[in-house]
Amino acid sequence: MVPETIGFLEFNSIAKGIEAADIVLKTADVRLLFAKPGCPGKYYLLFTGEVAAVKASLDAGTSTGREHVVDSCVIPRVHPQVIAAINLAEPLPQTGAVGVMEYYSVTASVYGADAAVKAADVHLMDVRLGTGIGGKSYVILTGEVAAVREAVSAGMHTPNAEGMAVSSVVIPSPHPDLLPSLV
Repeated sequence: MVPETIGFLEFNSIAKGIEAADIVLKTADVRLLFAKPGCPGKYYLLFTGEVAAVKASLDAGTSTGREHVVDSCVIPRVHPQVIAAINLAEPLPQTGAVGVMEYYSVTASVYGADAAVKAADVHLMDVRLGTGIGGKSYVILTGEVAAVREAVSAGMHTPNAEGMAVSSVVIPSPHPDLLPSLV
């Protein structure tokens, strides 16, 4: 099944995150993509399904998590590359440029990645969701220089990530030894 819609919840409590994950899965017909703890003591939950099911499950998870919910989102028609990059399932492509988008929020990186890959002909290499990096997140994408610039601009300026952007770079003609260290 290709994910049609994704739901994402970020908690500042691991215990509440686990409880909410159970409720999310019991509320509607959704499929868990991942549920895991991250830094600094957060818990991340990503799931997929039909729009109505994802919204119902997200509402139930938000209700369960209450004040422990840091952020949440529902993205209908998510680009398939976003899920593959989150799961590190993308091979290293030959590239003209590498773009990096860094965010304070895990949810902002998912929104940014989706906006970027929909804006230009780029390839998402990685969507790193806050584990082991102090709760920050980042997106790495590749493609021709102009496409990477356009995608990074779209990803950093999407209204859904407003106020959560840290920094971005576009590196034309990256050194070949750099690419394997990015995933």
